Order: sequence, then structure tokens, then C-alpha cells
Amino acid sequence: MTTYYSKDHEWVAVDGDVATVGITDYAQSQLGDVVFVELPEVGKTLAQGDEAAVVESVKAASEVYAPISGDVSETNDALVEEPAKVNEDPEGSAWFVKMKVANPGELEELMDEAAYKAFVETL
Repeated sequence: MTTYYSKDHEWVAVDGDVATVGITDYAQSQLGDVVFVELPEVGKTLAQGDEAAVVESVKAASEVYAPISGDVSETNDALVEEPAKVNEDPEGSAWFVKMKVANPGELEELMDEAAYKAFVETL
């Protein structure tokens, strides 16, 4: 499995043609305590850059963007019931959606972990 990162602080872990998408630890730390998560419908087609989910915290509301294009095959409904999971394990069990990868070439536009860490250090 390979993980990529966007400049909007989403991560995408790709295993074959399935991409799991969430927000980075940096993103959740900027949001603060997450109190609400809205997920897309299973079956929804997302283009790269489309709003994939909404996260609300005690500080602000923020969109989660699709780092790549694809069809939503699964959502992490546990986050709707317990949005605080996003603060506990943002790059693990608190993933938002799983998608079928539509265009593998879009992954080349994303960063690897080292490039993402260097990017965050500039913020």
C-alpha cells in the first residue's frame, strides 16, 4: 500500500484500485476538537478537488477534498456517530471514504510522506 498527500492536507492510501481517504494529523490539529462529520453517499462520483466530506470542529467548519477522482465505494459511518475519532487517529481508523481509483495518473500530482512533511514545515 502506498500513501500520498495533498496540499489540502488529505491523505490517500492506495491498495490496487482502492483508495482510502482521510485528513492528516496536521489538519486535525489545526481544526481542534471535531464535533461533526458529514460524509458523501456511497456511489457518488467525485472528481479530483471536489468536496468529499465536511468536518466541523469547535473552531471552524472545513471541507475535505477528493485528492483523486473516483467513485465512493464505502464511507466510515463510525465518524458520524463518533466524530472525535478524527482527533484520535486521523491517519488510521478515522478514514473518511474509500474510492475506486478512476485515474491513477492523478496520484503523480500528490506528495509522498517526506515531501508532505517538508511542505508542512513551510507553513
